Amino acid sequence: MAENNTKRGPGHGPGGPRGGFRKPKDLRGTLSKLMGYLGRYKALLVIVVILLFISAACSVAGSYLIKPLINDYILPGDFIGLAKMLCVMAGVYVVGAVCSYGYARIMVHVAQNTVAKLRADLFNKMQKLPLKFFDTHTHGELMSRYTNDIETVSEALNNSFASLISCSLTFVGTVMMMIVLSPILTAITAVMLGVMLLVVKTIGGRSYFAAQQKAIGAVNGYIEEMIEGQKVIKVFNHEAAAKAGFTGLNDTYRDAATRAQAYAGAMMPAMGNLSHINYAITCCVGGLLAIRTGDLGGLSAFLQYTKQVSQPITQISQQVNTILSAVAGAERVFEIMEAEPEVDDGKVTLERVKENPDGTITEADYDTGAWAWKKPDGSLVPLRGDVRFDHVVFGYDDRKIILRDISLFAKPGQKIAFVGSTGAGKTTITSLINRFYEIQSGTITYDGIDVRDIQKDSLRRSLGVVLQDTHLFTGTVADNIRYGRLDAADEEVEAAARLAGADGFIRHLPDGYQTVLTSEGGSLSQGERQLLNIARAACANPPVLILDEATSSIDTRTEKLIEKGMDRLMAGRTVFVIAHRLSTVRNSKAIMVLEQGSIIERGDHEDLLAQHGRYYQLYTGQAELA
Repeated sequence: MAENNTKRGPGHGPGGPRGGFRKPKDLRGTLSKLMGYLGRYKALLVIVVILLFISAACSVAGSYLIKPLINDYILPGDFIGLAKMLCVMAGVYVVGAVCSYGYARIMVHVAQNTVAKLRADLFNKMQKLPLKFFDTHTHGELMSRYTNDIETVSEALNNSFASLISCSLTFVGTVMMMIVLSPILTAITAVMLGVMLLVVKTIGGRSYFAAQQKAIGAVNGYIEEMIEGQKVIKVFNHEAAAKAGFTGLNDTYRDAATRAQAYAGAMMPAMGNLSHINYAITCCVGGLLAIRTGDLGGLSAFLQYTKQVSQPITQISQQVNTILSAVAGAERVFEIMEAEPEVDDGKVTLERVKENPDGTITEADYDTGAWAWKKPDGSLVPLRGDVRFDHVVFGYDDRKIILRDISLFAKPGQKIAFVGSTGAGKTTITSLINRFYEIQSGTITYDGIDVRDIQKDSLRRSLGVVLQDTHLFTGTVADNIRYGRLDAADEEVEAAARLAGADGFIRHLPDGYQTVLTSEGGSLSQGERQLLNIARAACANPPVLILDEATSSIDTRTEKLIEKGMDRLMAGRTVFVIAHRLSTVRNSKAIMVLEQGSIIERGDHEDLLAQHGRYYQLYTGQAELA
């Protein structure tokens, strides 16, 4: 990536995004994908449905038993029969409660395993995405997919889906029993239910939960960016602007959340009042009918159903917002899951080889220190480190070309340096060797093989990179060095540290190589962190090494201390060096001077000074690199 090409998602920055309100784009499609994940637990879901049926049946049957309880036992004064009937009712409700507990526990198991699988698939997908994707999305925005979005999905799977089935079954059973008890009163209730459904549709259809999810993702992204850049904020007295940017994002989130929660809050009072109105009307009309028929038990059971029939609708209305929020969150997750993965159509692989007495090479199943490219036809090409660019043209998009007609070569063991102003395209060239980005035209070959024909894992395994920005992981010092080659023994880790000049300060740490680093090695100096980065590359022992401003964060004294170690690290390897300090590239075999994406001068140190061109101006201080 070019030095001046720090990219962000659209609308992010000090002012932050102003996310517009939107609904889920594909409700049915997203639900179908979620059902695909749930489908892995078909047997358990069948048990859940059976338990839901039993639970709903017990709920409906328990209310119907009120009719014989009053007509056959309470009014006649049959206390023994009343006691028996009460025991039957208690048994029915106990069975229903046990079934409810059973399906709730199973759904928790299914939901948590489903969400774990969804989270794992999302993480695995991110490992396959190209760097261009991460250039256009902030860390906080991506993190919100794992936290807010997946958590809303988890909540919906835990409660809402099973609740919807239960409510639907209860509603159907209740309506059937109401028709059996009194078709006239059922018709009155049906009218009120129609009004309730209209309210649910009106309020639910105006949900702003998708906008709320988008806004909280923007807030998280901004907060993480500000925390990471806290030193810069303080250095430039940028606190007021940072607070202003956060206020804008926070206001957007507040507005989205207010709209979403306002509709959610209006749902329950509306449904509750309509339910009370329905109950009052049913009492009046039912009382008149009971006077004529004398069926007091039937009226009592029907009134119980009247209260019960609105409960499923009320519960559904409660779950509508949760489901819409979950669908909006799941849609954001699936957007990443469906993003175009990094293209890797290479067939050439990197294999360990051994040299036979007759000079030929064959594959080896142990570490020989020698590698070769294995072509699809089975032939082996020794890995030497010959890298060539032939008329390469590249831009992050077709409208902005970064590199123009770049041609260069690095023979095995040569040290090639790139110098030039910031944004000239130096880092971009090394990123193309790794195939972090795809070129528009031209070819890049590695030992005579087009890099597009090499599997990316094999290609990157053959390259060691020391970046300007250090990144240390939580773990021991040895683990961080071993990140270059996970199967490296302790002796190899220590040898890599000595090669990089890091062994001295490591042994002065509290636990030496077993000292645990946290917060990206916050207890270490910038120079010490970079030394560990260099040791990591040394541990990988690659034939081609890329040093991208590797010593820019190290003071001059420290740089001199590790100069010999760096020379040992580069010995026998093809090395690409990007440096602002021209003193570090004097001994390069070839120095490429870049400006605006083109190589304007090339040669060794003495040749370039003799040309009295751009390099001469930079070296003598007549021009600035930045």
